[in-house]
Amino acid sequence: MSSTSPSSSSLESRLQRAWQRRGALACALWPLSLLFRLVAGVRALLFRFGLLGSTRLPVPVIVVGNIFIGGTGKTPLTIWLADALRAAGFTPGIISRGHGGGGGDSASPSASHSAPRAVTLESSARDVGDEPLLIARRTGCPVVVGRDRGAAGRALLAAHPDVDVILTDDGLQHYALRRDIEIMLFDGRGTGNGWLLPAGPLREAPSRRRDFTIVNAPELTPALRQAVGGIPFRMQLAGEFAEPLARPGERVPLASLRGKRIVAACGIGNPQRFFTLLRGAGLAFAELPLPDHHDFLDQPFAAIEADCILITEKDAVKCAQIENLKNDPRLWVVPVTAQLDAALAEQIVEKCRGCSTA
Repeated sequence: MSSTSPSSSSLESRLQRAWQRRGALACALWPLSLLFRLVAGVRALLFRFGLLGSTRLPVPVIVVGNIFIGGTGKTPLTIWLADALRAAGFTPGIISRGHGGGGGDSASPSASHSAPRAVTLESSARDVGDEPLLIARRTGCPVVVGRDRGAAGRALLAAHPDVDVILTDDGLQHYALRRDIEIMLFDGRGTGNGWLLPAGPLREAPSRRRDFTIVNAPELTPALRQAVGGIPFRMQLAGEFAEPLARPGERVPLASLRGKRIVAACGIGNPQRFFTLLRGAGLAFAELPLPDHHDFLDQPFAAIEADCILITEKDAVKCAQIENLKNDPRLWVVPVTAQLDAALAEQIVEKCRGCSTA
């Protein structure tokens, strides 16, 4: 069975819709959001003044995260940043919680409650998480997952002493690990209705400090700029090719799929982002949005009649490990690449070079 029940998926969809405006449901939950804000603020202060313990790693730490619950594009941004740092002469390593309840991403218990675990190309997505496995495959960087990110960082550095900068995929609210650079990522939804959980989609206030603000959206409208604050950089996800899941590397232009019976399926935080990318390539298709981190054990494609089913790379790492899906000729993967201003990479690199090491 799938790890996400229809009822929980329906509740999540209802909340996502409610969080985009200050309607009746959001207003009813607003008093609880004040309590959430108080608790989150007190917790942050306790870490800031050293009343709660935190770990300092001996290399610069860059956190890529968000305050908007759900997916905003952190994984492609982390991949882009790892490539940019390597091009600048750094040797990056990457740590992540894996995917675990309570830290942002949904998860398998083995990834979120065990000791730090190295991610290899042969790792199971169910053990280490879909996003860390994808990052390891795309970047070639050492990747370690663990609920305690400080312990994960120490384990990574012990195994790879040449690593001189650590990227944390997610973890903006994981104050137990000290960081040198914070990157806050939004998408076209901005801050939703601007309220904190459970009345809105935010884990922290939009006024929260950060070093860089990035918005994953086709354009930076004045309203979007005002909502996210700071001086935002724009990120776009580009995808022009598809490749058969069973034969990686055999790429064909997305445009060549026009006229076929297509279903687009994705289990990411914001499925519409994937659908918009495909429509931009001129494709017509039926949509099959799935819960974020869907495990595909419920065989969602069994009754589908289509010439091809387009899926994301994040979903592909799981489908490729399921016996009756990995050779399904209908499944085609659409790789995406983050595109950002080169000036952003230069500024991040400059900050890293100015960081003192322990």
